[in-house]
Amino acid sequence: MTALDPRFLATPIAHRALHNVTDGRPENSRAAIQAAIDAGYGIEIDLQLSSDGVPMVFHDYRLNRLAHSKGDVVDRTAKELSAITLKGGDEGIPNLAEVLALVAAQVPLLIEFKDQDRGMGPAIGPLEEGASRLLNSYQGPLALMSFNPHSVARLAQLCPEIPRGLVTSAYDPDVWSPLPATTCDQLRDIPDYDRVGACFISHEAEDLQRPRVADLKAQGAHILCWTVTSAAMEAEARKIAENITFEQYLAAHPA
Repeated sequence: MTALDPRFLATPIAHRALHNVTDGRPENSRAAIQAAIDAGYGIEIDLQLSSDGVPMVFHDYRLNRLAHSKGDVVDRTAKELSAITLKGGDEGIPNLAEVLALVAAQVPLLIEFKDQDRGMGPAIGPLEEGASRLLNSYQGPLALMSFNPHSVARLAQLCPEIPRGLVTSAYDPDVWSPLPATTCDQLRDIPDYDRVGACFISHEAEDLQRPRVADLKAQGAHILCWTVTSAAMEAEARKIAENITFEQYLAAHPA
């Protein structure tokens, strides 16, 4: 197991980079990434796959909410996606190679692999394989994670020297619908932590009191959390979590 770089515990992490569309910085955009670098924050980004196998930095499965287009990300080529303008900005959707070159080891980079199975099942692989070819040569503080344990297990095979973790949640079935309640029940207790060789979790901030989180922390797991939206929420989360992923305010840098 590769240890988590200490900078992931000392530097607040900007959720989907330091985004704010009122200032022309959409989620996961180059502008938001550069703003986070300039402010000295760590950066969390999301990966989806293009139709031609290129890892793209984008959160949603569908384009509608975040970009001036419709349909699924996976149905467009990387070239097509790069030409689609993000809402609230003036740039297209970036690919992973572009973002790695932009961050260039200046701040910690936390990468979430979106669940390509869309049911937390084993239908994964192309995204992890496409990204690994870039990630294994990256020089800088880097960590990988996914809600899907199958994805994290595959990353253990492809990127064994890069620390990895699970994104975890209370898995309220009403919130996670259409994910089956049985799948929510299974994932809620974080049963795959040891199997996938994780060294951290990033847990839902409102659910940090869960006993399983305390158990993992006692066993040496690092505890990060998502998504903190105020200083008051941060103060509460830090009673348990070692670091936060934040948005909608500017987290304070530790003294």
